[in-house]
Amino acid sequence: MPATTGPATDRKPDFRPDFRHVRNWIFDLDNTLYPPACDLFGQIDARMALYMQERLGVSRDDAKRLQKAYYHEHGTTLNGLMKLHSVDAEDYLAFVHDIDLSVLAADPGLKTAIAALPGRKFVFTNGCVNHATRVLAKLDLAESFETIWDIRTIRFTPKPHADAYRTVLAEAASDGRDAAMFEDIARNLVEAKALGMTTVLLASGSEWSRQGPSHPVAQAHHIDYETDDLAAFLRAIRVSP
Repeated sequence: MPATTGPATDRKPDFRPDFRHVRNWIFDLDNTLYPPACDLFGQIDARMALYMQERLGVSRDDAKRLQKAYYHEHGTTLNGLMKLHSVDAEDYLAFVHDIDLSVLAADPGLKTAIAALPGRKFVFTNGCVNHATRVLAKLDLAESFETIWDIRTIRFTPKPHADAYRTVLAEAASDGRDAAMFEDIARNLVEAKALGMTTVLLASGSEWSRQGPSHPVAQAHHIDYETDDLAAFLRAIRVSP
């Protein structure tokens, strides 16, 4: 009689990225849930400069210079404007996010891949919930996420500050070890990793992902996985036994 092989020895090794521990799925918005080629940040960047020209009474060149300086020194341009010029945050956010979203298109494959993830799904952005809501609606992802955490949620202390991540993890009642963070800006994964989250970098190649504060500096151990195709990555990971 030929020898029989038990189920354990018949099982092939599973080399897929292991996300079976994840129950809180946290996604950045811009250049993460849509391709960077859409260049929404290009529009927002132009609106930021225009806002500063009009509100501060400076030239276009000075507006661009101050815009980048505040981003580097204060984490967001808005924080610099609030601290140094007492700018109203709501006025600023409404102005800079008044952009054309016609460049966005729904990706049914991404919607299906997100829906298949077990647990809770969130959007975490340094931007505005109103902007995020418009973008998600255009992408047909409005029903895909439980909550949008925006700059107000984190009390204007933006990623990559550790307090921003602690705030949203508290909102999710998570200690970090059951959470995964998807981001297109590498430095925004440093504190996420330090808090125990599984980190995924969207390697978009966008110029916007390389701008901003120079610290913290992301190193290889801060990034668990890297992909240039979010939908394909989500389809490929292991989420069940």
